[in-house]
Amino acid sequence: MRETLSVDAGNVRLAVYVSGPRNATPIVLVHGYPDSAAVWEPVRAQLEARYRVIAYDVRGAGASGAPATRAAYRLERLAADLAAVADATCGAQPFHLVGHDWGSIQSWEAVTDPAFKGRIASYTSISGPCLDHASLDLRGGGAERTARATHATHATHATHATAERKTRRPFGSGVRQALKSWYIFFFHLPWLPELVWRMGGAYAWPLWLRATEHVRTARDPAQKRNAINGLNLYRANFIDTLLRPRARHAHAPVQFIVPLRDRYVGPALSLGLEGWLGAYERTEIDASHWVVLRDPALIAAHVARFVDARPIQAADENAASIIATTATTTATTTATTATATAAATTSTTTADTTLNARAASA
Repeated sequence: MRETLSVDAGNVRLAVYVSGPRNATPIVLVHGYPDSAAVWEPVRAQLEARYRVIAYDVRGAGASGAPATRAAYRLERLAADLAAVADATCGAQPFHLVGHDWGSIQSWEAVTDPAFKGRIASYTSISGPCLDHASLDLRGGGAERTARATHATHATHATHATAERKTRRPFGSGVRQALKSWYIFFFHLPWLPELVWRMGGAYAWPLWLRATEHVRTARDPAQKRNAINGLNLYRANFIDTLLRPRARHAHAPVQFIVPLRDRYVGPALSLGLEGWLGAYERTEIDASHWVVLRDPALIAAHVARFVDARPIQAADENAASIIATTATTTATTTATTATATAAATTSTTTADTTLNARAASA
């Protein structure tokens, strides 16, 4: 059964969509730009029989509210949105996290925030790097340094065969990624990106996906809204992070699903991150950027494999365990007290009987 919730995230309300067995392992899916939570529907259909699947429209997209200021789209606010959704749907129970495109970029904020430690059981990143890691690498403080870390990368092929992967990024990968990222520079221009979306870009978006991704999708009535509001994701975060990157260490197990034909995010961005992530998994697949639409069964299979290898204990099971332990301790204490009382009573009775006998003899 599908549930739709409206979650208060401070200055906005978020539309949240939940399906799957109530007591099943929770998986939270975070969408990218210029999508809404609807982009996850094909993957949800593959997962919801076994898992509690939770997706939400990020601020400014779909049926969620849109804040009035650009600063309200900063990474820390997006991480707070994730916390609000998790509180409303999972309670104290840990959850597995999956992000695609900007959903992946923003999820790194939570995965590297100590405040989320113990809440995120695992993280699957698809086509969305950590902005801090990427910025530090541009400064020469990322891949070269972390390649010397003591942790080994666990690289997994799409065929599930394990092989060694070089932690050093290929020569020239930075230039190639800059060329792939042309649209980021464009999105920082004043008024022109908005004009493109308003003057037909939103209407033509399904045609673009069909031509470049070989995916047929229905037109989203909120496409223009998603695209224009979502420009704030880029404008509120990219330049600031590029100028002031932070050292961010992951506190949860990480896997990358790497589409090798991604026209926006190069495979090299997920190499050489051992210093920030520890041992992590990296799966290369023959796919393009919107693989969540093109091959949802493949994505669901990789997510399920990673999730199943990292089982979590439900909050109610933890509580039951505590209650059971407390009850056992109480019962043991009561039994011990009763035994001691009985022994003391027997000893007193014996002593009284002896004294009475001596008195009668005298």
